[in-house]
Amino acid sequence: MSTIREFSCTLPFGELRGLRCGHAGGPKVLALHGWLDNAASFLPLAATLEGLDLVMIDLPGHGHSAALPAGSEYTMIGAIGNVLAVADALGWERFSLLGHSMGAGIASLVAAAVPTRVESLVVIEALGGLGEQVENTAQRLRDAVAATHALSGKPLRVFPNLEAPVRARMMANQLSEDSARLLVERGVRAVPGGYSWGSDQRLTLPTAVRMTEAQIDVLVAAIECPTLVVFATPAQPYFPEPLRTRRAGLLRHGHLHVLAGTHHLHMEAPGAVAALVQPFLDAHASA
Repeated sequence: MSTIREFSCTLPFGELRGLRCGHAGGPKVLALHGWLDNAASFLPLAATLEGLDLVMIDLPGHGHSAALPAGSEYTMIGAIGNVLAVADALGWERFSLLGHSMGAGIASLVAAAVPTRVESLVVIEALGGLGEQVENTAQRLRDAVAATHALSGKPLRVFPNLEAPVRARMMANQLSEDSARLLVERGVRAVPGGYSWGSDQRLTLPTAVRMTEAQIDVLVAAIECPTLVVFATPAQPYFPEPLRTRRAGLLRHGHLHVLAGTHHLHMEAPGAVAALVQPFLDAHASA
């Protein structure tokens, strides 16, 4: 892959930033990272891919991108408009989506919502959003309201250097030191006394309302484009078997692959993931 360069565009809420590499004439691919990650999540994979025009964004409130305005909420449905706004800023009418974890969930919804614009979809470690049982609706709403109220004025933790946050990411996500450092270096900001996490604190709040599994099923089944699904084994507790395989079976044109590894499979085993992703994107790129 060619030299990595910074990317930015202005959206209604502020500046959205990211990284870009590849060739202007190559297949257009927009990459969406996971929760509390950032565009650097895709750097190991980008180094093993060739011939693409790959734009890896920092989603709002993550990495170097601006946070949403006060009073706004971070939702997967709300993210659809921002993803399309980035594509519009790039001048991309049709493009492919590459997503990991939360980013894969958002990419799934974009593909379901605007099938005429998404020519192919690659999702790693998620497909659709996280569902909720109907009977838990009221308690989830109460928990979200309480957490939002408690967040007000909560001080940010300050680290004297990057070693502590790197270790924290390694432990939380089963990441190697190199992978954790990539995420941390783009995910912190300098403050008096050292560094603090740069992501918007509101991202840590529980989602007030989630879709039911039945609603998610309908949206996954509505994805019209060819879709490559890559899951790591063992499965994550919040997206277990047989749920994740059942969802993949709902796709009209789905291709499921399961690789041994951890949740950040694209960072820890980029070669194995690229061996699936590269031929898939090449095969389904617009002429």
